[in-house]
Amino acid sequence: MNYQAHETAVIDDGANIGGGSRVWHFVHVCSGARIGKSVSLGQNVFVGSGATIGDRCKIQNNVSIYDNVHLDDGVFCGPSVVFTNVYNPRALVERKDEYRDTHVGAGASLGANCTIICGVTIGRYAFIGAGAVVNCNVPDYALVVGIPGRQIGWMSEHGDRIALPLQGQGRWRCPSTGVVYEINGHELNRVE
Repeated sequence: MNYQAHETAVIDDGANIGGGSRVWHFVHVCSGARIGKSVSLGQNVFVGSGATIGDRCKIQNNVSIYDNVHLDDGVFCGPSVVFTNVYNPRALVERKDEYRDTHVGAGASLGANCTIICGVTIGRYAFIGAGAVVNCNVPDYALVVGIPGRQIGWMSEHGDRIALPLQGQGRWRCPSTGVVYEINGHELNRVE
């Protein structure tokens, strides 16, 4: 075992956890789950058998990563982030064959208590504000807040608010890193 796990954690046989990861109190990792290197799973986290978590992710307390939820490298999930995997659940109707894939791109941050409705893709380095409800795809670098979630701006890879409009033309240099971002129409890209 090349990761650390608290004695109260339950790690089922067949779970794959990368080196340098830390598994805290009362975590349950199911058989078949794939977790990358140097991942932190906070207290009371659940990882389903069909979930994947990339390298260097930080999952704070009370987050459930259900089947068909896929996190790329460097994703941050704040406390009590909620993922779903069935769009229209009923206790009396079996819908395990209707799970929808949810994908969170590299470097994205999901704020505390936000809810991610299944079937969406959240772009690289997107930033979802605390308490937001995301029910549609989110572009790379987008800043999304509210219920339902709506884009109000852009965020740099470092986590600084980008002073560019939601659409149009322009360039902006991150004061923290010197990286340059360019908006062209409705799309923002890192250019330098």
